[in-house]
Amino acid sequence: MSDEQHHLWKLLWDYDPNGLIVVDPDLYIKLVNPAFCRMFQVQQDDVIGQPAETLLGNVEDFKKAWQHNQVLRSQFREYPQYHLYVNQVIFSIEDEGLIAAIMVDISHELERKQELEQLKRETVQKVNEVVDNQMKVVQEIAGLLGETTAETKVSLLRIIHLLEQNTL
Repeated sequence: MSDEQHHLWKLLWDYDPNGLIVVDPDLYIKLVNPAFCRMFQVQQDDVIGQPAETLLGNVEDFKKAWQHNQVLRSQFREYPQYHLYVNQVIFSIEDEGLIAAIMVDISHELERKQELEQLKRETVQKVNEVVDNQMKVVQEIAGLLGETTAETKVSLLRIIHLLEQNTL
């Protein structure tokens, strides 16, 4: 690989907005990129050589990718201690004896989705409240109409009764 190609790969590694982590088969961290460090609020020098489990918790997907030499796509994962939600792809690089993961931060999208769901719930609740209030008003109006109709009927019956008495 030429120096220029190496430089381009280094730039890609440094500027990729996705978190990138590389571990060995014993699951010790070999490399992390700056985006990964931002996501997990760590310094690169502090995590290199550390067990991945210390930082990531459950690393069963890394083991599975290595043992079965397969690519695990669309692995949704939550890291609540970092307020982080990622969609990750984990794959082995058997020739190099490494396992890599690409982590796409979906925290903002998930938060937006949750906010939209909350807004939907609140809207449905407000609509229900409006309908309930309208039903109460309708019932009150119906009650008032019923009362005035009954009063009118009583008055009309009195008038009819009086007229009948006068005509006899």
